[in-house]
Amino acid sequence: MPGMRDIANMWRNVREIDLRPIRESALQPVKLALVGATGAGRHTLANQMRHDPSRPQTQTQTPVLITDLASPGKATSADLIVIVVDATSTTTSQEQALAEKWMDTGKRVMVFVNKIDLAAEGQVMDDWQNWQVDRMVYGSALDPASLLSQFVPAVMDLLPDQHLALGRQFPLFRIAIARELINETCFSNAAYAFSTGLAEVVPALDIPLNIADMVVLSKAQAFLVYKLGLSLGLSTRWQDYVTEFGSVVGSGFLWRQLARQLVGLIPVWGIVPKVGVSYAGTYVVGHTILQWYLTGRHITGKQMRELYAHAFENGKAF
Repeated sequence: MPGMRDIANMWRNVREIDLRPIRESALQPVKLALVGATGAGRHTLANQMRHDPSRPQTQTQTPVLITDLASPGKATSADLIVIVVDATSTTTSQEQALAEKWMDTGKRVMVFVNKIDLAAEGQVMDDWQNWQVDRMVYGSALDPASLLSQFVPAVMDLLPDQHLALGRQFPLFRIAIARELINETCFSNAAYAFSTGLAEVVPALDIPLNIADMVVLSKAQAFLVYKLGLSLGLSTRWQDYVTEFGSVVGSGFLWRQLARQLVGLIPVWGIVPKVGVSYAGTYVVGHTILQWYLTGRHITGKQMRELYAHAFENGKAF
């Protein structure tokens, strides 16, 4: 039967698990090709992908294959081919022919219609609605908000198994990928808590989880911390996360804080509060890492309380 020592030694337990596949996945090069005519915005788009709008000082030098319409063969080795089209262009027959050719050979092809703010009204639907590609996205390479709302989700959908590497190598995708990782782990932990039935109160912490639950959930949180760090471009050494976040993950600290913050929110012990606590604990851990990436500081006590309350309500809804 697991005990409190198992929680205190959580990082040691994680260390014994082979983290190499996760690390190698994050370090695997993501090959993106931007193909288009001169002036379509290929270089602008490539530059935007290497920056994080949330941290303007963050920039990578990740190589992107940028080629013109005269040398399309260079793009065939890419994981994803992005055809960049100028929305103001009078003809796109060459780009459409390339798209059809690549689609016929099984390549993943996306079209980014750039400079959409400059296009004539009605031009978009008339010119591009019949293209047969994996995804058609409209926006402006000069507008980070446009890229985050349209371009980023589309690329993530087309590269579902490369998110850690995509975020690590291209900062534009980092926040979206981090939030996805946090949400997935929150729901996974909440589902686990729900599947294990009614809660048992841990006397030492006064929360509706048993020790076995806490070991499983804390281990999942530790993996989340490592994956977040990799996708956000932080250290590949798991030991560095022990130093920075060991007091939050893999100790009774988080669970005690949860108990204090959730007093009055839990009417009776049972499945609902157990799921809420599981969800909230994971949510707070994930956002602790995200906050540290964005600001270089840990979240404050007030921010933690707000996160707990918000996350617990989401967990109950689950």
